[in-house]
Amino acid sequence: MNSTPDPSTGSGATEDLSIYSARRQRRIRITAWVVIVALILVGGGSTVLTVLLG
Repeated sequence: MNSTPDPSTGSGATEDLSIYSARRQRRIRITAWVVIVALILVGGGSTVLTVLLG
């Protein structure tokens, strides 16, 4: 028969999912900070170029 455990039986599936949830939250947080920094750098860079080139 099928030897894979059924995740709905509660055999430790919640602990396994919490590991993935923590990793996912960390990845989302890093991605958000990278996007924020990139937007600040691009926005600031374009402002400086506009001021310099008039």
